[in-house]
Amino acid sequence: MGPLMSQFRLEGKTALVTGGSKGLGLAMARILGEAGASVLICSRHQDELEKALELIPVTGKARKSCLVADLGKRAEAERLAEAAQREFGAVDILVNNAGTNKPQAIDAIDDAVWDAVMELNLNSVMALSRALCKGMKTRGWGRIIHISSIMGLLSKEKRNVYSATKSALLGLCRAMALDLGPSGVTVNCLSPGPFLTDLPMSMLSDAEKKEFSDHTALGRWGQTEELAGPLLLLASEAGRYISGANLVVDGGFTIR
Repeated sequence: MGPLMSQFRLEGKTALVTGGSKGLGLAMARILGEAGASVLICSRHQDELEKALELIPVTGKARKSCLVADLGKRAEAERLAEAAQREFGAVDILVNNAGTNKPQAIDAIDDAVWDAVMELNLNSVMALSRALCKGMKTRGWGRIIHISSIMGLLSKEKRNVYSATKSALLGLCRAMALDLGPSGVTVNCLSPGPFLTDLPMSMLSDAEKKEFSDHTALGRWGQTEELAGPLLLLASEAGRYISGANLVVDGGFTIR
């Protein structure tokens, strides 16, 4: 492997992927493992984590593990950070992927639903980043990637709280990049468009699924493996001069 391609390799690094037991989280955990990183995934359910862990490849001396954490509770972010660093010694790459979407029209929003989605999609990202960036700063290297969404750039009926949180991640990313840049830590957002995962498949009607695919420039939904290039760019040495950016991976959905 030449020096150019070796920049994308992650040997000797440890990655934590929240919401890593299924969907895009699991796909990204698998990609990071294939690139040589040790991988730690978390979600709320031990049984789902154990099944997901079997699907994550590791190479060389890399390891893989899982931790149960409910990031809808603020204290769980701090506990997760401590447990992750205790188990692996350090977390070099943080992928803030855990999130949910509970559609409600603005005149029907339930305060408890709003607060719950805000806590998981936004507040936990702040809390976990706050806890783990300290070690990254000390070591002089780190990659923090917030998983936003094209719904942070545009929206759809009843996506009030979801779009609000995903837009907020873009602003948080920019401010964090300025705070952490001098220490060698980059912070970026990855904003997927329509990808074939359990969440959109369970929420959308057949007509809505077709509407999404027809709206892309490529005329189709994305496959999870198509996140590999963008993710590894932001997670590796290859993207060391990219920070405070939002990389949109949507098949051209937002250009129409």
